[in-house]
Amino acid sequence: MDPQWDDLRIFLAVARRDSLSGAGRVLKIDPATVGRRIARLEGAYGAPLFAKSPTGYALTDAGQRLMGHAMRVEQAMQEAAEEMMGTTGGLSGQIRIGAPDGSANFLLPQVCEQISNDNPDLEIQLVALPRVFNLTRREADMVVAVSPPNAGRLTVQKVADYKLHLAASVEYLARFPPIRSLDDLKGHRVVGYIQDMIFDKELDYLSETGVEQVTLSSNSVSVQINWIRNGSGIGIVHDFAIPWTQGLQKVLPEELSLTRSFYLVRHADDRRLERLNRFAEALVDGMRREVARLEALT
Repeated sequence: MDPQWDDLRIFLAVARRDSLSGAGRVLKIDPATVGRRIARLEGAYGAPLFAKSPTGYALTDAGQRLMGHAMRVEQAMQEAAEEMMGTTGGLSGQIRIGAPDGSANFLLPQVCEQISNDNPDLEIQLVALPRVFNLTRREADMVVAVSPPNAGRLTVQKVADYKLHLAASVEYLARFPPIRSLDDLKGHRVVGYIQDMIFDKELDYLSETGVEQVTLSSNSVSVQINWIRNGSGIGIVHDFAIPWTQGLQKVLPEELSLTRSFYLVRHADDRRLERLNRFAEALVDGMRREVARLEALT
């Protein structure tokens, strides 16, 4: 039996989700059927493609070799579908974006809403996770990152710079001693990241303040901002998030101002897909405009 594209499609789903049930949810088929199709594929190649482990289904050496070929077939099928359907008119289908939760909560929703308004047949999925995404495993079609990756077959486009400042609620600043210099932070409750869960060095903001101990910490930007908004402490906040949080006030803006950048990261093979190129262009343009608009309000 010669393996068909549908078999390879199922193989890729299991490889990317590490389980039969995860692949079944994505493909909308029963996990038992997924298992039978994988067994059939393994029989066709005469080699096991997965090894069951405590964490799920792991690719064997044969599976690793097949992965590259299957991804090239997938790419060819996507290009064929795009060419046959044409690229004029609005975008359609499903596109998944991965992003750290700061941009995913305070910047990307309104950008994606506008793209959706312009393309009513398009389904946009926004995955907000405080970690690095794996594009090779197709966890997302494209990723918003805070630093450019230095490995993998990826394309990287700088989107925009953004600003961050110390901030606290008006209520907090009224209840606690005044902050006239960075040294005064030692007498305040500081909000920040859990140090050993910072997944990118660009997020280690507090190292630039001289603060050695964080009183309230979370791996989520949204949790940190909620603490700061509720008067629990002082911390570093994205300028583009401040307009969404009532009662926040910048602290020592002349003494401490941080600049970081957003990058759009894509798999190198996707450059041939006009549909994703058009979406990426709209996403980058929208993010640049929204960062500028929100920062002008602070």
